[in-house]
Amino acid sequence: MARTRDETAYLELEAIRKKHHGVLKAEDVVAAAWSESSPLHSHFEWDDTRAAQEYRVWQARQLIRYVVIMVPRYKKPIIAYVSLKGDRHNDGGGYRSIVDVLSDVEQRKMLLAEALQDLQVWQDKYQELTELVPIFDSIRRVAARQAKAALASPKPTKVPRRRLQPVTA
Repeated sequence: MARTRDETAYLELEAIRKKHHGVLKAEDVVAAAWSESSPLHSHFEWDDTRAAQEYRVWQARQLIRYVVIMVPRYKKPIIAYVSLKGDRHNDGGGYRSIVDVLSDVEQRKMLLAEALQDLQVWQDKYQELTELVPIFDSIRRVAARQAKAALASPKPTKVPRRRLQPVTA
């Protein structure tokens, strides 16, 4: 029976990990994938011009995701921009101001739904850590409360905007 691309990649990654004393490093994966005969080779962009542009776009995404602004009311920084799932399915995706998203009922609901999905992924990842059961229970309660509220939800209205300030070093 033929292996899937994921199975083949997994076996190759395991071989690299074992060769390096149980630790898998990205640099070792790239080195192993360099040969065109490597099963991992097709997972990478080998045209240096295209790879450089893709890396710069990745750097821009990192910059966008890590800029924070201060919320005077809470006296703590929050991320300045968020990427909503619906936007990621459009041409090129994009990010929205957290202020705008939190001020718009529908966008806020989308962000909350994504947060709950992310929490479910996190819970699936750490489900074997019984010490986290109280947190899992809280996540379940919040998700149930949100599902119930969605069923009884009236027509959306605007949420009052909060004034947010950029964080300065």
